[in-house]
Amino acid sequence: MIKVISFGELLVDMLSSRVSDAQDGQGAGSENERFTKYPGGAPANVAAAIGKLGGHSFFAGKVGADMFGDFLVQSLEAMKVRTDYLLQTKEAKTALAFVSLDKDGERSFEFYRGPSADLLFGPNEFQQEWFEDRGIFHFCSNTLTEPGILEATQAGLETARAAGWLVSFDMNLRHNLWPEGADPFESVWACVEQADLVKLSAEELAFLCRHTDEAQVLKQILNAGASLVLITDGGQPLRYHTAYHSGSIQPPNVQMVDSTAAGDAFVGGLLYRLSELDMSVAGLEGLGTDQQRLENILSFASACGAHAVTHAGAFTSLPGIEDVEAFLRY
Repeated sequence: MIKVISFGELLVDMLSSRVSDAQDGQGAGSENERFTKYPGGAPANVAAAIGKLGGHSFFAGKVGADMFGDFLVQSLEAMKVRTDYLLQTKEAKTALAFVSLDKDGERSFEFYRGPSADLLFGPNEFQQEWFEDRGIFHFCSNTLTEPGILEATQAGLETARAAGWLVSFDMNLRHNLWPEGADPFESVWACVEQADLVKLSAEELAFLCRHTDEAQVLKQILNAGASLVLITDGGQPLRYHTAYHSGSIQPPNVQMVDSTAAGDAFVGGLLYRLSELDMSVAGLEGLGTDQQRLENILSFASACGAHAVTHAGAFTSLPGIEDVEAFLRY
């Protein structure tokens, strides 16, 4: 099993009490909404998902030297994630995200992020020795929002690619994290073009299609070097595209409680399986020729996402191997 480094934001999700109200049969419309802290942040959720499944998971990033930062370090370690590359600073506080849910379990976010500790990770804080073994480097677009963390992301991406690592990019676009008037399009496309594995939601694919149609955009992504492009759409079929085959997988049909970690659980399950298979850049390209094997891997990842939506929170919703196997048997 090869190493997976997830890089980016690690923050505290302040999760709405409406989740527990809904679970208790009281409805999700309580006027006295309360919030409870949970560990979160998309790449951190992915790292935790891999760790809980039993993978060789590392997280790279920065949190504050404060009680929230300590909570997050402990939370990652409890999920069997290595925190060797997680730094703490006194220069800024740990980021917070308030997550409110509607009656159907759909999310809305309010971020308390800038300036926050996760944005202070510098380009020179990536160490060459982190990449000496074979591995997978995973990141999202939330580290493209400010010049400093954008430069750090580019440094990590370049180091991983130079070391021959497989690069995974989950767009995970959050427009409210970008400065007012900023257009994420060019920065996001630059990352898409450097990734071996690209995961998009249906809405994010539509965002990339502003100048052309969907088929042409998918062709551009594959021509740029991606071996696998995935498009998720909630409970609708997961679509996949390679240079050799395209197809779809129907996710398990479940009753949604909280969609907070659905995509991250899916990505974590996928990267866990690729790590377990010691997947290289060339190996991922070859996987595109074996449709049945690819669909088996994607079915495993989909089961991880399905389990997550039936539970509240981010880390707290992530499945272990036994949970995934139960979904697959069902």
